Amino acid sequence: MRQILYDFVTLLVVVDPVGTAVMFLALTPHVAMAHRRGMALRGTLIATGIILAFAFAGELLLDIMGISLAAFRIAGGLLLFLLATDMVFALHSGIRGTTAPEQEEATHSRDIAVFPLAIPLLAGPGALASIMLLSGSAGTWAGEGRVLAALIAVMALALIALLAAAAVARLLGVTGANVVTRVLGVVLAALATQFVIDGLRESFSLG
Repeated sequence: MRQILYDFVTLLVVVDPVGTAVMFLALTPHVAMAHRRGMALRGTLIATGIILAFAFAGELLLDIMGISLAAFRIAGGLLLFLLATDMVFALHSGIRGTTAPEQEEATHSRDIAVFPLAIPLLAGPGALASIMLLSGSAGTWAGEGRVLAALIAVMALALIALLAAAAVARLLGVTGANVVTRVLGVVLAALATQFVIDGLRESFSLG
């Protein structure tokens, strides 16, 4: 129970459903409700598929490239720490969202389900690194199932938040959304630090 909660919280703070919902609404200000809901559903499904692909094939990719899981834990932890910094200071760099040129392109697009909703808002670098780290640490089929269950739960929450984006924005406003994101950023910073510590411990034990 404790481990699945750990997996769930890790993915939850990285995906950040509330912050993503507010950003999604900002990118679709003049879109009809039915079309917005369709984009939310397709974007969530596409992002889930991408993250699942990394969960199943990520370790094989590391083996092919000759990268140890310990090294990836350290690199992934550092990446997640940068993401946490962005969240705590309410920044909007390319690591957790769209850059200014990408956002400009999205505002002129009629369908943002694939870009930027699925990538990089939902299945961004942080989410992909997290799922590979969690899957690599699972060890057993039961552990893999636990990670996948946590992922499905988080993506379900993300879909709910996207479908209720207008209500979320009205309820929280920009300030409220930033407060939630900052709190999640602090949690993510601690998780990222733990990833780095585990990677260093494993590296020294292997050496």
